[in-house]
Amino acid sequence: MRKIIFASHHRLASGMKDTLNYIAPNAANVTAIDAYMTNTPVEKEIDDALKTVDLKNDEVLVFTDMMGGSVNQNFIKYISYPHFHIIAGMSLPLVLTIILALPEGFIDPEQLRNSIEEAKEQVFYVNDKAKDMAIDEDDE
Repeated sequence: MRKIIFASHHRLASGMKDTLNYIAPNAANVTAIDAYMTNTPVEKEIDDALKTVDLKNDEVLVFTDMMGGSVNQNFIKYISYPHFHIIAGMSLPLVLTIILALPEGFIDPEQLRNSIEEAKEQVFYVNDKAKDMAIDEDDE
């Protein structure tokens, strides 16, 4: 079994889940954790999300909003499990790159590293990039 979790401060996780479902319906069954939206401690929200997972045999893929943030830190204790992967810096290109290429079996960490590098290529300061592009106003 594979469990995919989007976890963030406030509503980024549920927004990312909603956007993924809009762009790629049925691509993945995702659990969203919007931390600090209720009085429930984030540790409990994580424990609840992982209740149905056998951490020794199942695969868990977690996307968090930022490295070192409290949401990310609360997942760190699980990385000793053999198929538990945490990716910080959740973005739509990153999520799509990884989820649309998920293999039938367990994810190879090298595949994740490659997908992260590929997603990084989607980050631009558009003002500079536009100077390099030939923009034809007649195409609009």
